[in-house]
Amino acid sequence: MSVMFQQYFPQHLWDVIQGYLLQLMNKLNPYMQISFYKNSGDRFSRNEAYASIEAYLTKHSSTQAKRLKADMTTNAANLVLNLDNDEEVTDIFQGVKFRWKSQIYTTNRSNSSHVEETRSFRLSFHKRYRDLVIHSYLQNVLDEGKDVVVRNRRRRLYTNSSGEDWMGGSWTHVAFQHRATFRNLAMDPQKKQQIEDDLLTFSNSKDYYAKIGKTWKRGYLLYGPPGTGKTSMIAAMANLLNYDIYDLELTAVKNNTELRKLLIETSGKSIIVLEDIDCSLDLTGKRKDKEKDEKDDSNNPDPNENLQKGKEESNEKRSSSDVTLSGLLNFIDGLWSSCGEERIIVFTTNHVEKLDPALIRTGRMDMHIQLSYCCFQGFKILAENYLNLDSHPLFERIRRLLEETQMTPADVTENLMPKTIKGDAKTSLENLIRALEMTNEKQRSSKDVDNLKMMNNDKPLFLWYRRPSSKKRGKVANKSLSESEK
Repeated sequence: MSVMFQQYFPQHLWDVIQGYLLQLMNKLNPYMQISFYKNSGDRFSRNEAYASIEAYLTKHSSTQAKRLKADMTTNAANLVLNLDNDEEVTDIFQGVKFRWKSQIYTTNRSNSSHVEETRSFRLSFHKRYRDLVIHSYLQNVLDEGKDVVVRNRRRRLYTNSSGEDWMGGSWTHVAFQHRATFRNLAMDPQKKQQIEDDLLTFSNSKDYYAKIGKTWKRGYLLYGPPGTGKTSMIAAMANLLNYDIYDLELTAVKNNTELRKLLIETSGKSIIVLEDIDCSLDLTGKRKDKEKDEKDDSNNPDPNENLQKGKEESNEKRSSSDVTLSGLLNFIDGLWSSCGEERIIVFTTNHVEKLDPALIRTGRMDMHIQLSYCCFQGFKILAENYLNLDSHPLFERIRRLLEETQMTPADVTENLMPKTIKGDAKTSLENLIRALEMTNEKQRSSKDVDNLKMMNNDKPLFLWYRRPSSKKRGKVANKSLSESEK
């Protein structure tokens, strides 16, 4: 019929007729629909109602839906069943029937090759129950859904997808099961208690941050040699506060816009981690690039050669990330960082001296935590964890060696772990003592070599004799001759 109308009516007239027909159908249709999208605001923010509705519908999914999605709960003993795509279930509230449908739409971006997914739940009901839905039913759904989320909540470890693989969302996750706690961290107890108190104070300071007009977030810089427990510290933070972890891989982020989008899609009660920040991107040298380019231009007057060099450098960087230092700073404490609350940002590095001072100043990284080599107090914690020992005659010898030797907690742990089924605590301690003695000897030898090099650098290796010029030699010869004549 539409083809026949198009033959006899102009397109603009047909559009008007279609509009009136749709209005008529809507008036005759007694049902209303409300859609709840997984992401709102053009995918720039999370719709918390979606998660609550998904949890609420789990109690109807197992008995009504024909196609389900299964997931495990926190204790990994029970399955949680959710609606699969395009499935529909009914719910009854105060004698009124409501229909829920899970929907998914795919769209192709005109300027990109990948496909975007839009997920939503659609609620259908008779229009006479509009007031009941708005004032009672929806609030009941959200409240019950939040309770289900709390009961089934398990902490998650997220990682960001590459820009070309955002079909399933910007973040993917697995269950977070790291068992590190502050009790078993091998570090000075007083310093450990200070960090723990700071974290707990932050998590209970919502009203305080609102009063002073600051975003409810806090930054921590963890630095020290490899193997000193930076990753374990992050896990202990998450376990203490019951926060999720977002492990942000900067090299997979194309530009500052994607970085901003990733930040907005993180949830509250989370720790955003950028590990080895000095290695993730060349953020330390970006401020020097301009000076270097200007210096190269002054030394090389040929514009064609500079142009060719610029093209080569551009081709090399085309496949890498275009995230800038400015973009990262805005990510940490710019305007967009206020689009969310109760978040902790953690940087880790092995070389704090390589970082730009603007990146780690107070206000961005509020607390700088140095994780260094194992001390005797840290060893005692490890001995209790791995060997169930509070004291031992060999402890005093280990204490003296640790005072003279630089050994990381990771190396101490490796030597404390039993290597055989019949291994006992004494054997493990003796293994550690041998390892400490060998390390101490190597470090002393290395220090002696370094001292020798420094001494040699301070003293000239050869005494150079400068031969006088021919004129001076002549004068010297004449002077000697005149003296001999005398």
